[in-house]
Amino acid sequence: MRVGLLGGTFDPVHNGHLALADAAIEQLALAGVWLVPAGVPWMKRIEPRSAPEHRKAMVELAIAGRPGLHLLTNELDRPGDTYTVDTLDEVHAGPMAAAELFFLVGADALGGMHLWKDISRVFEQATVAAVERDGRRPDLADLDAVAPGASARITWVTMAPVAISATVLRQRAGNSESLEGAAPDPVGDYIAAKGLYRGGIWAAQRGAHT
Repeated sequence: MRVGLLGGTFDPVHNGHLALADAAIEQLALAGVWLVPAGVPWMKRIEPRSAPEHRKAMVELAIAGRPGLHLLTNELDRPGDTYTVDTLDEVHAGPMAAAELFFLVGADALGGMHLWKDISRVFEQATVAAVERDGRRPDLADLDAVAPGASARITWVTMAPVAISATVLRQRAGNSESLEGAAPDPVGDYIAAKGLYRGGIWAAQRGAHT
């Protein structure tokens, strides 16, 4: 069985994430994609983020009624900083131990993968599938320097550009603007009902919205 893992803070999850998962399912012949909300992403630990229960709930709402998409809470359940290699270790030791894993990343994330914990083991445990939206691929010399030959083992998925940013959606929600067309309606309704992205840690981001 071929399965995909798509990590992210999902703060909020939006239609761009779902389009990426759908493209990967189709082009890589995956049985499904598991969305993996990050607990404490080590590269973004000082950035504000919604509570785990909110991000989990938003993913659940976004994938409801979409049989190819699933939720994996390993990173939300694990204390401390979140590292991909630890998640892959857990997946290989769990119910998907026999599955062929594809770890999905945006092409823009590849440029920083040389900094990831045990990146060579990440490539040993899963096929890294990079999603390109604009035809541009980053220079991967730094990645190959720490994980020789890694760039040649990357599988590419293409999709049409999606002009959706979680940052912009947080700004819009903080100003009580509609997220219609950018996020699934149940996600937008949840954000409005819970008052997410208003005030507090989000005030600076909301003030930057024009």
